[in-house]
Amino acid sequence: MRVLLYTENLKTVEKSGLGKAIKHQMKALEYENIEYTLNPKDDFDILHINTYLLKSYFLVKKAKRLGKKIVYHAHSTQEDFIGGFFFSNLLAPLFKKWLIACYSLGDVIVTPTEYSKRLLEKYKGLEKKKIYAISNGIEIEFFKRDEKLGKKFRKDFKIKDSEKVIIGIGLYIERKGIVDFVELAKRLPEYKFIWFGYSSLSLTTQEVRDAVNTKLDNLLFAGYVERDVIRGAMNGCDLYLFPTFEETEGIPIIEAFACKTPALIRDIPIFVDFVDGKTVYKAKNVDEFEVKIKKILNKELPYLGEEAYSLALDRDLKYIGKKLRKVYEQVLGK
Repeated sequence: MRVLLYTENLKTVEKSGLGKAIKHQMKALEYENIEYTLNPKDDFDILHINTYLLKSYFLVKKAKRLGKKIVYHAHSTQEDFIGGFFFSNLLAPLFKKWLIACYSLGDVIVTPTEYSKRLLEKYKGLEKKKIYAISNGIEIEFFKRDEKLGKKFRKDFKIKDSEKVIIGIGLYIERKGIVDFVELAKRLPEYKFIWFGYSSLSLTTQEVRDAVNTKLDNLLFAGYVERDVIRGAMNGCDLYLFPTFEETEGIPIIEAFACKTPALIRDIPIFVDFVDGKTVYKAKNVDEFEVKIKKILNKELPYLGEEAYSLALDRDLKYIGKKLRKVYEQVLGK
């Protein structure tokens, strides 16, 4: 069994969540000793495709003509396309039709969560498709509690021991909740806010551009950083804040769970299985975020890091590799 893991414009997306997911796929297959290639010119039995642009579409068509099996990885939905960039809301219905045209070519579809699976099952044209919910996974051995890394992060970013630090992670898009993140920095000048991640502001909304250009003494946009820095930040911050409005999974929150980092997320359907006050804290809007942040950092709410850790364990790449193997064997009829 040989798998072609194909991602169109890989170098362009490698710094995004999708790029991270592809690296995780490779690692997961390596754990299972499943042979794979990234080169479409190589021979393969299964095309595991991660993108939906034109090259991807025609590659799938060609592979089907050659009798190859197709595993289509549905990383995107219409729902998480909304709020992505300028005009995305207007284009969302057309985007959905294109996704259906692409995903319907798969012998099976893989998507990161039960939530995104339920969304896809409601799309007209995908109702009869076999859809598997398999997390993009994380490396438990990499993202783990490490006090030394946390201290290094605080030293590198010149953060005093007495300062409380709140971090956020994501592209500069409205859907990620970056506007609310900045509003909270304005409301809570006693805390330091750091946002990791970057994307061009040219296609985003005016609200996001205004937020990113906001100048506050307690607000820092650190840009894109390597995962070593993110791991340090997870260990060195006092709170991971995830104000996203929509996700198909949201791997950074799983990384926070793995590091046993206190976390506060938006109360949205994707996180329905994360119980508020049991494994994580939730808020619905800026006002609730403000209240919960104060209570968490003032230790008026219990620490949930240990409880959250169990959620990360279930998504270790070693388990993800086994799940992908089962899907591959199913499409090959083994």
